[in-house]
Amino acid sequence: MSDLFENPMGLMGFEFVEFASPIPNVLEPLFEKMGFTLVAKHRSKDVLLYRQGDINFIVNREPKSLAGYFAAEHGPSACGLAFRVKDAHKAYQRALELGAQPIEIPTGPMELRLPAIKGIGGAPLYLIDRFEEGKSIYDIDFEWIEGVQRHPQGYGFKVVDHLTHNVYRGRMAFWGAYYEKLFNFRDIRYFDIKGEYTGLTSRAMTAPDGLIRIPLNEEAGRGGTGQIEEFLMQFNGEGIQHIALLSDDLLASVDCLRQVGVPLMNAPNDSYYEMLEERLPQHGEPVDELKLRGILLDGSTKDGQPRLLLQIFSQTLLGPVFFEFIQRKQDQGFGEGNFKALFESLERDQIRRGSLKAEA
Repeated sequence: MSDLFENPMGLMGFEFVEFASPIPNVLEPLFEKMGFTLVAKHRSKDVLLYRQGDINFIVNREPKSLAGYFAAEHGPSACGLAFRVKDAHKAYQRALELGAQPIEIPTGPMELRLPAIKGIGGAPLYLIDRFEEGKSIYDIDFEWIEGVQRHPQGYGFKVVDHLTHNVYRGRMAFWGAYYEKLFNFRDIRYFDIKGEYTGLTSRAMTAPDGLIRIPLNEEAGRGGTGQIEEFLMQFNGEGIQHIALLSDDLLASVDCLRQVGVPLMNAPNDSYYEMLEERLPQHGEPVDELKLRGILLDGSTKDGQPRLLLQIFSQTLLGPVFFEFIQRKQDQGFGEGNFKALFESLERDQIRRGSLKAEA
């Protein structure tokens, strides 16, 4: 096996995403609306575990905590993330030897110490090796809520597929090198997206386990009014722009989201669906059903072997942060074929809101 694909940190997927908000009761009703269930509460801290399938969202409401300070600076947001690893102690020591900055998370008595290093925007990146059923960090530090399923199905979202970082112009190389050096990530996509007025550069990186995907975005234009710049200004720094959740039946999952009123992005226009057969001949997907829900389709149908990706984005739900909902049918990309259409629809939204001038 080539060095490129070795997994020196023993990565095994995402473990959790940690959220915080300076305003109470912003995160909890949103997650419930997205099909998540409160399944456990921390034994000694004001920290909640929301779950759907194998997706763990931790809501940290502790005052004067790292999460609390992060939220005070950035607003309601994803303030940390965790990777599963085979051996947390070894992975942590290796990260420090390679120059990672340690982050000390205060712990109470009889509470696990979760090793963490400094990640995007100063948010902690935790390394977790206790995730087996019955022996997980939640079994030790949390109390399960009686009568609640531990892995509720919700709307059918099963895992976190990827987390996208927005970074300052010129910083994509730094964060790319960070993930390469520490975790042996590799680039699987690199593309420039140009809208009518602005643009972005995206570098999609994947871990050697094939389960952790982290695209990096930076502004490509020079006007300072593009979507990435707008995020950085609103968020007050670099951070997680969106979180993608994976479903095996996206049409049914989207129906659930729409039924409860989760605001989703509109499809670009009718011509998008009219051109699908030309762009992806014999794709075999029900175009009318996709159009009805605003779901986008990308991938390849070469050699009569459809490899498809279905995707739809929420509107911004936590400040400038939003969610993506996807289904993979043999395609491991990020919907690059949809990016230009989506990018231009976001530009139109910026023009409508007055944050971008059409003559720019």
